[in-house]
Amino acid sequence: MSAEATNPEAHPEVRPELRRRGRTRLDLRRLGRAALLGPTSRDRLPDAIGHVAEAHRAHHPDADLSVLRRAYLLAETSHRGQMRKSGEPYITHPLAVTLILAELGAETTTLTASLLHDTVEDTDVTLDQVREEFGDEVCFIVDGVTKVEKIDYGAAAEPETFRKMLVATGNDVRVMSIKLADRLHNMRTLGVMRPEKQARIAKVTRDVLIPLAERLGVQALKTELEDLVFAILHPEEYEHTRALIAAHAGENDPLPAIADSVRTVLREAGIAAEVQVRPRHFVSVHRVALKRGELRGSDFGRVLVLVGENADCYAVLGELHTCFTPVVSEFKDFIAAPKFNLYQSLHTAVATPEGYVAEVIVRTRQMHRVAEAGVVALGNPYTTASADAAECDEERVDPTRPGWLSRLLDWQQSAPDPDTFWSVLRAELAQDREITVFRADGGTLGLPAGASCIDAAYAQHGEAAHGCIGARVNGRLTSLSSPLSDGDTVQLLLAQDASSGPAAEWLDHAKTPAARIAIGSWLEAHPDRAMSTTSAARAPLSVVGARGGGANAVADLPDAPVRLAGCCTPVPPDAVAGFVVRGGAVTVHRIHCAAVAQMRAVGRTSVAVHWRATADCRVTLLAESFGRPHLLADLTEAIARQGVEVVSATVEPPVEQRVRHTYTLQLPDATGLPALMRAMRDVPGVYDVSRA
Repeated sequence: MSAEATNPEAHPEVRPELRRRGRTRLDLRRLGRAALLGPTSRDRLPDAIGHVAEAHRAHHPDADLSVLRRAYLLAETSHRGQMRKSGEPYITHPLAVTLILAELGAETTTLTASLLHDTVEDTDVTLDQVREEFGDEVCFIVDGVTKVEKIDYGAAAEPETFRKMLVATGNDVRVMSIKLADRLHNMRTLGVMRPEKQARIAKVTRDVLIPLAERLGVQALKTELEDLVFAILHPEEYEHTRALIAAHAGENDPLPAIADSVRTVLREAGIAAEVQVRPRHFVSVHRVALKRGELRGSDFGRVLVLVGENADCYAVLGELHTCFTPVVSEFKDFIAAPKFNLYQSLHTAVATPEGYVAEVIVRTRQMHRVAEAGVVALGNPYTTASADAAECDEERVDPTRPGWLSRLLDWQQSAPDPDTFWSVLRAELAQDREITVFRADGGTLGLPAGASCIDAAYAQHGEAAHGCIGARVNGRLTSLSSPLSDGDTVQLLLAQDASSGPAAEWLDHAKTPAARIAIGSWLEAHPDRAMSTTSAARAPLSVVGARGGGANAVADLPDAPVRLAGCCTPVPPDAVAGFVVRGGAVTVHRIHCAAVAQMRAVGRTSVAVHWRATADCRVTLLAESFGRPHLLADLTEAIARQGVEVVSATVEPPVEQRVRHTYTLQLPDATGLPALMRAMRDVPGVYDVSRA
């Protein structure tokens, strides 16, 4: 284990708020920074469990430390004689992992399981012994961590390892917390391995573990892992960034003076706040350098303002934007709209009279704790669960489990092979924002940003979504490829034909792993139907009646023939307008028809029109429905039962399993139109009927 992670004398810095409380506490972020900047003395090991207990008490003053001491004694005796590749006693590894978690504020059960996380895998200690000594909860977590330890799967080792990790984490999110801390300590001590093995482990850490840490909100682990991976995979860029930071350390840093100005402004405004300067970590400095080119002194860190209440955050923002020049494009409100990983803060940037631009982060102290430690800061999610639930082998409901994690657990079971699982896992973890959409029944769906109605269909209906033919978004009919926005209400329309299946084009619009895997599996199982149903255009099917109907409108133009316009098919008691066309005929339109404006624009003669006392009429209706056999016959029968004559009927080719019918109908009485439309809507498969 590296001295940077364990020797407190090498890093005397402590957090100011902890000095005031009379406790000395290690700063995990500074430890990682010091580890990158250079080696320090390895003369002695830490005072064993003492540093863990001290760090734990800083977050949990009333914690029972006796269980940690008992766990340490069992781990130390069981690992005695085992050595790490670095030459250190093996017990230094579980100690370092536990210290990382203690610094993040993990509760006692997690720390106990962390001390014991390798005992069942690498020693003679059994799960029954752990259960007897420390209870069901610790045993459950240790068993979960044991299941994710790497085994020999050949080329599929990493994918299968992380598939198992997801399954274990699904039962308890604390399993992943221990796994992340375990990887962090292994990355800190990676220098003893061959360069090619360092690169392989660093790539897996970059592709999977760092995104997982980001998703769990554990920024303290994520940033140090990023720096360690950066040093291994990009040594030249890392050395350049290191040189930039070292050169900046010898210059006058403008950020402390800016922080003092912020303190003065907030003090004069009567806002109780703590103002700190937060140095950027290596990868952050590198990204800023790529974005801005030459770096200025204020680019090497940010100003952090900590307050007590949410309202204070906005009060601070108002003062900053009043007393400094705000950079409007840099403002982000993650309090009103938290990120998917629980992160909340206000981000802004202000320009000083000296010409510096400083980024400022404003958050409450509770937000700060969650921003640094994520789900680790949420404590034991099962404190209110019954003892029976802890003993149950079935999956338990974790109230801290993020929606994205539940989605991963759902689709990983359907991934057909390790390569598919691995590629889709990386694509899912690359998503950095989540939206919430509302279902028609009042429930909600959590989806990645950019998700379409196809993703919503598979998230809500699983494989039944193969028969989805359309959707209504915020009440309006739309195609399945339509992207969804945060807060949309979506109603999915499913076909009644059980043989329905997705089109190949769906893969172009599906963003979630669940949708992509389900669609791909269906297409592979039905190669003869994998071709798009919309690729070949077909002519519409038309059915024409034996005779037409006479007009039931009368124009104030003697002997002039009158006909009802086919574009809007007016019926009594519609408000209408008549226009003289070629041949002296009068064409009657509904008053709001688009053709009325065109007739007036070209100077057509307007003629007054009224309805006859007899109420027979001709009307054109559009019926939208799911595609199924015998639909045209059923609709025609429903129309006939209303005593209505079909003048003509047109059926358009199916589009995404939706069919559009156009009927021109002769009604004996216009007052029967509403009943006719209701009868057509009642035909199975029809979801909308409207006037043309």
